[in-house]
Amino acid sequence: MSDAHKPVINDPHDMPHEGPIKTPKQLVWAVVFAFVIPIVAIVLLVTYVTGFNKPGAGTDVLAAEAVARRIQPVGTIEIRDLTDVAAMKTGEQVYTAQCAACHGTGAAGAPKFGDAGAWSARIAAGYAALLKAAVEGKGNMGPQGGGDFTDFEIGRAVVYMANHAGGNLPEPKMAAAAGGAAASDADAASAPAK
Repeated sequence: MSDAHKPVINDPHDMPHEGPIKTPKQLVWAVVFAFVIPIVAIVLLVTYVTGFNKPGAGTDVLAAEAVARRIQPVGTIEIRDLTDVAAMKTGEQVYTAQCAACHGTGAAGAPKFGDAGAWSARIAAGYAALLKAAVEGKGNMGPQGGGDFTDFEIGRAVVYMANHAGGNLPEPKMAAAAGGAAASDADAASAPAK
């Protein structure tokens, strides 16, 4: 074929296409850059992230106190002698532990501690009515104000609050133990008559 019959290519799109890799050495380098370097980068990142012990900001998950809180017993048992007046909480202790949350601030419509005006009608109703309302609950107040006390301890708290609001209620007396009274009645019945 002569030079006169060779086609003339004026359009660059009609030229044969060639890739960027022309030699085997360039192919090796392309494989290294495409596969090996990203894998090495991933391995280095994983090593960096897992290589240090970095707790989260503000966490004390492994602190001794946190571990002790998580493994402490769920509940406790308290054994009290219900016939020992000294073992019972005083009115002030019960008030501070349970009643002060609402009666100290007047929350939920509770009469404030020491407010003679708010307590006068309640004191006039008498100790029995005050004790019944405190033990069974009244209005927004649940039974015992949500506490876990004996009726005697609640009675002491009622007297404490009422007397600080102008009342003059006597300190409640502890009821005789039911078991002790029954035992003394049985002893008296079995005793020989004189």
